Amino acid sequence: MAIVGAGAAGLATAIFTRRFSRSRSVVLLDGARTPGAKILVSGGSRCNVTNTTVTEHDFWGGKPSVIRRVLRGFPVGDTIAFFREIGVGLHEEAGGKLFPDTNRARDVLTALLRESEAVGVQLCAEQRVTDVVRLDPGTADPAGFRIVTGRGEMRASAVVLATGGQSLPKSGSDGAGFAIARRLGHTIVPTTPALAPLVLDATDAVHASVSGVSQDVELAVWIDGAVAARAIGSLLWTHFGVSGPVALNISRHWLRARLEGRPTAITASFRPGAQFDEVDADWQRRAIANPKASVQTTLASLVPASVAAAILRQLGLDATTTLAHLARDDRRRLSRALVEFPLPVTDSRGYTYAEATAGGVALAEIDAGTMASRVCPGLSCVGEILDVDGRIGGFNFQWAWSSGFVAGRALGSI
Repeated sequence: MAIVGAGAAGLATAIFTRRFSRSRSVVLLDGARTPGAKILVSGGSRCNVTNTTVTEHDFWGGKPSVIRRVLRGFPVGDTIAFFREIGVGLHEEAGGKLFPDTNRARDVLTALLRESEAVGVQLCAEQRVTDVVRLDPGTADPAGFRIVTGRGEMRASAVVLATGGQSLPKSGSDGAGFAIARRLGHTIVPTTPALAPLVLDATDAVHASVSGVSQDVELAVWIDGAVAARAIGSLLWTHFGVSGPVALNISRHWLRARLEGRPTAITASFRPGAQFDEVDADWQRRAIANPKASVQTTLASLVPASVAAAILRQLGLDATTTLAHLARDDRRRLSRALVEFPLPVTDSRGYTYAEATAGGVALAEIDAGTMASRVCPGLSCVGEILDVDGRIGGFNFQWAWSSGFVAGRALGSI
């Protein structure tokens, strides 16, 4: 059998297939000279291997029940044990993120490559696959597929597509796998970047003046005039717009809505979880308790000072005004801005900076118990090529390990 793509999902599938069946030949094909580039750059070159708690609710895309079944095939505990077996201990950090004890992504990749060699996987680097053709079952050739590479052709009885999506194209994920899957009969859910930094209108005066500042906020995505998604976390203001975990997590919702041609907007709350009436009442209490305090000083106690100054400039409010002299309408405008500050998003930074891809091979066309295609006998799909994308924090890697295990177990049992 042949596996196309030697990233996280491809390596996992290869290793587990051979662990379940040492008699089954496994060839792992990759176009790069050194496979695993995305593993090396992930998590700030530390590789966020997984998370302490992973459920179907951490993902979007395909049907949650299908995602749940795949995750349960190889849960987090098994992932931790597997990496311990191959020499990579993991430790927990904020948000339940699990990193290698060495804090080196290269150690994760090295261990996976070492284990794949140990179990007898044949790794063929610098062999970019340009096409996979299903052979006519009636042909005299017993092999099920003809695989076309830049170095020639080969035959395989089974094929696994582990080509990734389109995020970080320099790592080799250029979307070519989608075209192959489509030619083999699969439906491709239209793709967009996911976990991508967001670009704000260049004429907006806020983000440029506070570039480099980080703060906790709640972002809301408005679709068709109603809030469709919310996320709380750290926001990083940048020269181009916004980044940080909360912006990355919310990006896919804005991008999917735009793809569908639906009216969409994003607002930021600098008082996560609070409603307008609560914030407005808080300003009134502060005015009674400390009437001589300036609006600037008071606001700077709630948000970073530079952000406070930028908000007041945006609203056209005098920073030196005391709370006692803050007009009711101005107070209410400020309260509204603190819970629904508009972020004029114009785009994302695209696949080049995205950490994942939304969309891909329709999950309904995959058997969750085997990762086998329901439309093309002998074909399986794993990892990011599928219409499944997780939030930031190790979830997309867990999807790679889980889907790779489920596929490997099934293929190793044939």
